[in-house]
Amino acid sequence: MVSLILRNMARAALGLVVLVALTPILWTTLGAFKQLRDIVTPIPKLFFTPTLENFATILGNPTIRDGLVNSVIVVAVAVGIGAALGIPAAHTLARHARRYGDDVQFFVLSLRFMPPVAIAIPFIVIYLDLGIYDSLGGLILVYLVTTISTVIWLAVPAFDRVPREIEEAAAMEGCTEAEVFWRFSLPIAAPSLFGALVFTFVLVWNELLLALTLAAQNATLPVVAASITSLGKEVPWGVINAATVVLVLPPLVFIGLLMGLINTMVRGGGRAKG
Repeated sequence: MVSLILRNMARAALGLVVLVALTPILWTTLGAFKQLRDIVTPIPKLFFTPTLENFATILGNPTIRDGLVNSVIVVAVAVGIGAALGIPAAHTLARHARRYGDDVQFFVLSLRFMPPVAIAIPFIVIYLDLGIYDSLGGLILVYLVTTISTVIWLAVPAFDRVPREIEEAAAMEGCTEAEVFWRFSLPIAAPSLFGALVFTFVLVWNELLLALTLAAQNATLPVVAASITSLGKEVPWGVINAATVVLVLPPLVFIGLLMGLINTMVRGGGRAKG
């Protein structure tokens, strides 16, 4: 009886935490469909006539559309290259560089210690000299510092949890090192790598300071969204809420696509082991 009460209390507490965490998201989503007078009213309105004007303003603005496209291109390429280089590097560290693995992991983690403001000005000077300032390629290059280091840091523990016996058995069956990695190690570690890639994607998708200092015409969506502070004399809260919803949608799409890819890899790995 006592255990049942404690279990129900734990569930209630968990439900309360989830509700508190989701309330700002739900309130922002509601605000995206409200007119300004329904948002600034002293008494919050839960029942109102929804409108798509805020989204029409967002999607009808060429600056915002360009910012969305720029963000998708820059983040997709940076995360893709970061995964392509970081995941094999993490496997190598986990299996073949244990003597120096901890030092290398600390080094790549230390790249995340640097505040963006400390590297923004040097990158501006370098990019101006190279002629790649205010370009998508320049943003991709600077984001690679984040994506590669973060993927390596988070992927090494994932490969550490892959049983060595499976890899050794595959090698004894004549599999090359590349085949062992693709057919066995990667599918087994894929569920853990999911969190690493999602964290990396969200990290660079929401990055503001570097994008603000290294791009002007080719601004990303966070920069454009941050610049929407006023239209006329009033703060367009509905437009800001709609911009927030638009900013959140691509990571959700990325998570869905990545989950499908990882599920396919896991099923393929299961058939390979069988």
